[in-house]
Amino acid sequence: MQQKIATTSVQINELIQTRWSPRAFDPDKPVSRDDLLALLEAARWAASCFNDQPWRFVVCDKATDEAAWQQAFGTLVEKNRQWAKNAPLLILSVAMGHFNHNGKPNRWAMYDTGAASASLCLQATAMGLCVHQMGGFDADLAHEVFQLPTNCQPMAMMAVGYQADIDVLDEDFKSAELAERARVALYERFYAGSWGKGIE
Repeated sequence: MQQKIATTSVQINELIQTRWSPRAFDPDKPVSRDDLLALLEAARWAASCFNDQPWRFVVCDKATDEAAWQQAFGTLVEKNRQWAKNAPLLILSVAMGHFNHNGKPNRWAMYDTGAASASLCLQATAMGLCVHQMGGFDADLAHEVFQLPTNCQPMAMMAVGYQADIDVLDEDFKSAELAERARVALYERFYAGSWGKGIE
């Protein structure tokens, strides 16, 4: 399995350092029920405002419900379909728009759903699984095919599975798969005490 370990400016936890988003998935290796439940359990224990847990995840497992998987796949933009076709799981993350306890708008719902998704991704890395989160999908179509309630926002479609050799990918994706991971410098995104004053 190809690894793309982040070159960090200071030492960080190995789990975070090794997490990345491959596109090469093994189409012949399904994710077990126990492993899937471990991913969802990790997401379940994410922090949230008022412990409201505004996230919802629609799990589409190709091995057990191909029709649902095909519905999820059908929402993807064409470029993502070219490689996500090999992922055994497609999981739609959804943020609920209102608090459970008082029905008022929850402006932290998307933030909290992102936290739950990050927990899922780190659990996957710990288990030898891979996750690639996609913004390239039709949210309106997802609303329709999954009969989502009106007061929610589809956030991302996640491809989940085991990594495969790069040869399963079309040539257009191989260079991205092999490219070194990179981030902008710490001081460009993290500020000390006031906006724009880069932390050192």
